[in-house]
Amino acid sequence: MIKAYSTDQFELPLPAGHRFPMAKYRMLKESLQSFATISLENPPAASDEQLWLCHDPVYVEQLCTGRLDDKAMKRIGFPWSPAMVERSRRSVGATIAACETAYFGEPKVAFNLAGGTHHAHREFGSGYCCFNDAAVACCWMQNRWGLGQVTIIDLDVHQGDGTAAILANRPSTFTCSIHGASNFPFRKTRSDIDIALADGTADDEYLKALHGLLLTLSSFTKHDLLIYLAGADPLENDRLGRLSLSLDGLRARDEAVLGFAKTRGIPIAVAMAGGYAEPIELSVEAHRQTFESAARLFCNET
Repeated sequence: MIKAYSTDQFELPLPAGHRFPMAKYRMLKESLQSFATISLENPPAASDEQLWLCHDPVYVEQLCTGRLDDKAMKRIGFPWSPAMVERSRRSVGATIAACETAYFGEPKVAFNLAGGTHHAHREFGSGYCCFNDAAVACCWMQNRWGLGQVTIIDLDVHQGDGTAAILANRPSTFTCSIHGASNFPFRKTRSDIDIALADGTADDEYLKALHGLLLTLSSFTKHDLLIYLAGADPLENDRLGRLSLSLDGLRARDEAVLGFAKTRGIPIAVAMAGGYAEPIELSVEAHRQTFESAARLFCNET
């Protein structure tokens, strides 16, 4: 069984017309329940000690108690509420749990059905991201369990600036991002590998760039763990994306990354990351495809 950690029950209240697609997470969970190989799990909440691995304790305390100023909250993009804090902790906890499950269990893959909060920096949140789940999970796996090389493959359409900044001086991590060159964040932070694509980039060019990245990663002697941000927002219908991938292109992308991990015996934790399609059902289908590819590659489910 592939464990998938869901945070859909920790829904944060948003004002009418807010463009963050909160319903996507419930819809995704419902769409995955037909898979024979899925085990849907409730994630634990990340502790302060885990968050402090990557975030300033003052920022953590101010965010969790509602004492961030209006400017800081506007940068995050959510109104403050206790539910927002709980969901943010659970989202980090879900990626930690997925990493531990993939590393210690079988099959060597697990999912956070949310996550990918890669715009959160050490001392501030940004772009709907309060805490950086991939960075915290990476540091937790190394500090708690003694892993060596952890590699983050970020294929959300937006560059993982927070992840790159937090992990910049940590030599045992490797950060990769394939993203839209002209998309948010407009001031990028250098990852170990950044591949910036022009608006309108479609399947063939995108997959060529991805295969080049995976070829580079294959030259590494050892990856103890991969964390894969499988954003649905490169989809051509995504209102925040600007790239032009088809659903088939996204499927090929997922199968390339998951196949890279499978054939090399590398544990892989997957976070679904962004997806803002119109209609939102297209993002849900793209995320569903990601799990479908994992079920086929790791469990032979057709």
